[in-house]
Amino acid sequence: MINSARCGQAGWRGGMLMALLLVTLPPAASGEPADLQSADFAPITAAAQNEVAAGHIPGAVILIGTLRRTLYRQAIGNRTLKPGPEPMRADAIFDLASLTKVVATTPAVMQLVEQKKLALDTPVARYWPAFATNGKERITIRDLLTHYSGLAADLDLSSEWSGYDTAMAMIVGAKPQAEAGERYLYSDMNFEILGELVQRISGETLDQYAAQHVFAPLGMTDTRFLPPQELRSRIAPTEDSGAHVHWADVHDATARRMGGVAGHAGLFSTADDLATYARMMLNSGVWHGMRILRARTVRKMTQRAAPPGGARAHGLGWDLGGADGFTRFPAGTYGHLGFTGTMIWIDPAAGVFAVVLTNRVYPDSKGDADYLRKEVIATVTHAISLRSTH
Repeated sequence: MINSARCGQAGWRGGMLMALLLVTLPPAASGEPADLQSADFAPITAAAQNEVAAGHIPGAVILIGTLRRTLYRQAIGNRTLKPGPEPMRADAIFDLASLTKVVATTPAVMQLVEQKKLALDTPVARYWPAFATNGKERITIRDLLTHYSGLAADLDLSSEWSGYDTAMAMIVGAKPQAEAGERYLYSDMNFEILGELVQRISGETLDQYAAQHVFAPLGMTDTRFLPPQELRSRIAPTEDSGAHVHWADVHDATARRMGGVAGHAGLFSTADDLATYARMMLNSGVWHGMRILRARTVRKMTQRAAPPGGARAHGLGWDLGGADGFTRFPAGTYGHLGFTGTMIWIDPAAGVFAVVLTNRVYPDSKGDADYLRKEVIATVTHAISLRSTH
């Protein structure tokens, strides 16, 4: 089962200065905050180095940018520790964990919505009739994207099972813990279902669809499910169980049992590729002449899409900032975290984004990237606020 820590959310419900968290920044007049300088982000280097020294993370790659500029790009610490330390590299490939939800699955689903092959407020059972079993007949695509389906955090891992088809059969047999639309329950199962819908509607598996319709058009050449072993020299390993080091195989146990391709986890990527993706989002769905999503779709994804009475504000796939956001990002911003210590965060008003990639679960799954992710956001937010007053 997944708790809030497994979702990559541990520690985020408190601790960051509320003055920074809830600030709403004025839009940049040109959409490009020209006054921001690399020196503004020097504190991030010190914070990351301290976290490495404390043993909270082995290393990190951090990138901060705007539409036109990379303001900060640093590789800090080590990529691997055994048999001997190897320095982190800026082009290191990381297991993104739950960033899979917003980088692969959400854009795939929203493209199909744009093509009118899926409808947000149509029950999932319309496209997958067997799904209606055990009281799931009212769950819609929107419910899945906003985590208001009422489904459990994940599939049961207490017994031995394997195979994608087995996972889908377990989903068919699952019973909701709450009525659809009733309350927010962060659930990997939601995105496992969405990944299946992409396959059912498009005729392509999720990895095939995302590669052809999202990553290739954007030039995200280092983003993929199931990375080949020849890339191991660039991949940041994750948990070391003694008998096996997860190194080019997905860390998430459910995704691993499903064969490495799942809607909630399994994607690998680099900071540079995620910067490209963030720029596409900042640029209303288009980058370097390639339109991935309509501008209206991007707005829908990054505005409140959860039920009006819901306690948690959530976009379509994306976690929204503000006091009622699950992760408590600053108001007016959006992003997502990953259990392995990853983050993508976007401030559309200021025209700035941040990518944080760590393998904090290496070697013993006891690391913690929360402080570093919070410090990155706090430093960027502070820099924006200072520059906006001058």
